[in-house]
Amino acid sequence: MKIAIASGKGGTGKTTVAVNLALAAERNVQLLDCDVEEPNVHLFLKGEEKQARRVSILIPQIIESRCIAEEGCDLCSQFCEFNAIVCPGKLPIIMPEMCHGCGGCKRICPKKAIREVPYEIGTVTTAQYKDIFLAEGRLDIGMPLAPSVIKGVKEEIKSDVLALLDAPPGTSCPVVAALQDCDFVVLVTEPTPFGQNDLRLAVDMVRELGLRFGVVINRANPDQTCINEYCAAEKIQILAAIPDDRRIAQSYAIGIPIIEALPEYKEMFETLLGRIKEAA
Repeated sequence: MKIAIASGKGGTGKTTVAVNLALAAERNVQLLDCDVEEPNVHLFLKGEEKQARRVSILIPQIIESRCIAEEGCDLCSQFCEFNAIVCPGKLPIIMPEMCHGCGGCKRICPKKAIREVPYEIGTVTTAQYKDIFLAEGRLDIGMPLAPSVIKGVKEEIKSDVLALLDAPPGTSCPVVAALQDCDFVVLVTEPTPFGQNDLRLAVDMVRELGLRFGVVINRANPDQTCINEYCAAEKIQILAAIPDDRRIAQSYAIGIPIIEALPEYKEMFETLLGRIKEAA
């Protein structure tokens, strides 16, 4: 089973929920940090590194002896939706940072003057923390292709072991890449107008993707009911409400998971995991 933990915006406690769900699991579990632009699971679970591998995409390289750009051909440039190829003169100019590695320019070239070569964009690191297998993706600075690194992280998933995916925040392409093929999505939110607004966007996204989902309210306050009212109106299951407990914030600030700092919360996360499995 693959369970993604997502949120409509950053700072809602998505990683907190993912880490503590992994710790609450009764058997071996995989925890994959798919927030490749700012991975932070390693701040809470400092596992022993097993291996690191580079992630690459294939980008075009011009075979000069075959190219007829000098004769006015610019089909590759016209085809590229991302403006990664321009033809200002004798030969096309390729901008690797803008290339999405689709391979279309190679297919459309009438003279087969384009070959593809690897271009590194990030790293996937694996580690072990007790019974938790950890995988973290990290996009290289300045690289725009987070989905490709997320795909590299998801390649580490073993189908016979529970997998928890800490997705990027928001509703953009990297989030969709992380959520694809998941069995269930946990949307973490907070009981504020901003939290409700971004939860609406996240709900629209998972419904468009056709995924089962439920909501976890972090920093729950009985005086703030906007999320409860929204979920009731939309017929969305609230899976858990994590109290607005100062001790949780204190443990988070020094990188200690809730369950390890406050064992009385372990049952809550065990119950949450059980509800997710039932809903999925």
